[in-house]
Amino acid sequence: MTTHWIDRDLATKSVFVPVATIDRIIVGETAPMRTLKRMISAVAPSDAAVLVRGPTGAGKELVAEALHRASGRLGALVAVNCAAIPADLLESELFGHEKGAFTGAERARPGRIEQAAGGTLFLDEIGDMPLALQAKLLRVLETRRIQRLGGTAEQTVDFRLVTATHRDLAAAVEAGTFRADLFYRISVFPLTVPSLAERSADIPLILGRLIEDYTAANPSAEVPHFDLGALRALSAHPWPGNVRELKNVLMRAFVMLPGRMVTARHVRDNLLGMEMPCADSAEVVLPEPPAPTAKGGLPDPTQFHDALGKLGDIDLRGYIRDIEVALIEAALDTRQGNVAQAADALRLRRTTLIEKMKKFGIRRGLVA
Repeated sequence: MTTHWIDRDLATKSVFVPVATIDRIIVGETAPMRTLKRMISAVAPSDAAVLVRGPTGAGKELVAEALHRASGRLGALVAVNCAAIPADLLESELFGHEKGAFTGAERARPGRIEQAAGGTLFLDEIGDMPLALQAKLLRVLETRRIQRLGGTAEQTVDFRLVTATHRDLAAAVEAGTFRADLFYRISVFPLTVPSLAERSADIPLILGRLIEDYTAANPSAEVPHFDLGALRALSAHPWPGNVRELKNVLMRAFVMLPGRMVTARHVRDNLLGMEMPCADSAEVVLPEPPAPTAKGGLPDPTQFHDALGKLGDIDLRGYIRDIEVALIEAALDTRQGNVAQAADALRLRRTTLIEKMKKFGIRRGLVA
């Protein structure tokens, strides 16, 4: 595989960022993800403060990791979740403390800012940082010097700052809960991570990476396999929990459907609906969508009787959608991806076929 490089001239030196590094950390090939990766490649070699915005569970911490790995900095990536640490402990966590600074401080301890020297400090959920601590962080960013709690000496620190939030910090500034001067200091280069619903076409790629990571840690795990209908059912889900929710769904598949073929019905009833599948029940599969007759008439509907008798009911809209997708993909395959010819084969206007392809997430033949 050819490795692409991006050259950025910074002061008197050129820094080269391997795109493959970012691709390994951040999975996705949809247009918003390609844009995000290009932005990361551009800003990573600089020292500019980056504010990563996006909904909870979308992968903001992966953006911070990609920025650090592509920056060339030799120090560590040190992460602090400002929402997970009580306000009265967060200052000590960031700045460290000297022995005896407070009850229980039996020895001196460096803070996370010191630990990030030469590397990257990632402050997740910075919108939850108390106002008083915001002022102290602002001073550090302006002077690049810190003082431990209970100490008198200051020391210089060199770190790259990356922050993240799911909150609207501009609105928080207006409301008086976030300092305007700090907001402008941390948002030199804002990046936005799209929700999973905005890039549902990436779901198969993300699933593949999650399965790869899980099986690497659990070599004996029986891997569930997702058929095309299951992938479409996953793509149709709104994903309020984003990639984190998708990871939970995959963990359920490993537990509930180990080694089995996961269908759209499994996705709806078991992985999203949380019904336990019957291990001893035979899989009931509807017949393949029948081909139209040579005269263009409808096929004999009696061939569905046996399947419906066993299944009891079906998701008619979902099944008809699957038939439509299968026919569109078949038309594109037989016409080597030529959308105009595929539209003629399906007796559709080209614009109508393009709209359907966008609706179903079929990208073959479409120009990004």
